[in-house]
Amino acid sequence: MRAVTIDDFGAAPAVTEVAKPSPGPGEILVRVRASSLNGFDGAVVYGVFKDMLEHKFPVTLGKDFAGTVEAVGEGVRRAVGERVFGVVMKPVVQEGSFAEYVVVAEGYGIASLPDDLDFTRAGALALAGTAAANAVDTIAPREGETVLVVGATGGVGAYAVQLASAAGATVLATAKPGEESDFVQALGAAHTVDHTADLAAQVRSVAPEGVAAVIHLAGDPAPLLDLVAPGGRLASTLGFGPEQAAGRDLTVTSLMANPDPATLERIATAAAKGDLKVGIGETYGLDGVAQALGAFGAGTLGKIAISVD
Repeated sequence: MRAVTIDDFGAAPAVTEVAKPSPGPGEILVRVRASSLNGFDGAVVYGVFKDMLEHKFPVTLGKDFAGTVEAVGEGVRRAVGERVFGVVMKPVVQEGSFAEYVVVAEGYGIASLPDDLDFTRAGALALAGTAAANAVDTIAPREGETVLVVGATGGVGAYAVQLASAAGATVLATAKPGEESDFVQALGAAHTVDHTADLAAQVRSVAPEGVAAVIHLAGDPAPLLDLVAPGGRLASTLGFGPEQAAGRDLTVTSLMANPDPATLERIATAAAKGDLKVGIGETYGLDGVAQALGAFGAGTLGKIAISVD
């Protein structure tokens, strides 16, 4: 089967032929139709996790998947042909979803795909959508509270803006004037703040006493602590935790996306109803993954979709 692989850290991703996998007990073989690029993929290419996670080369890139059940292993209840989506969750970095087929476990990182949600949008939803849902759940915004989303124009940020706004928060979203501001305002941001200018002054002009909560998805988190009102909350997907905020009257949480079936089903239902927009900035085929990584680094608005058909 065709798959996008790397032979070593720093190598350029390339489409190669690898053996088609087979599902074991409790596993599902998925015929992948769509995926998307995540920060994790670039981190794998450049060896960011080489001392934290085991890698077995050649590594097939890709975390998100949307497609149909091709075959099942012993004990699996899903039917062949069922539409599914999710996140590849394995202890060893080796088998990813930028491929025609991928094997995943039945009980975690996979959910049924609603009829009203197409493969392209579903392929750009699971990991980023889960991370956003987890972050918004962590800060638990209440009606009328002001929430600052830092990194709002990316895949996770675009979902976080929508989910926080839907919860009743007044959302401040980092975005440069023009296309970026228009993008996040269309998703529900009440205000935009330019992170390339005086961020603190802009935030204080809207929330003089500080914001109730921050969702930290990009950049240096340290200056953000001064923008949170006493007793406020900060959730970070970039490893910033309570120890770095010691002595502050804040609740700081470092989190990783947890694509459990309940969360996947929740965001898929919202996307199918149109309550959660899946913003896709660009789409590439498997042959264009190396180019897509460059576009990701340059800051494409929303998600970069990968078509596997």
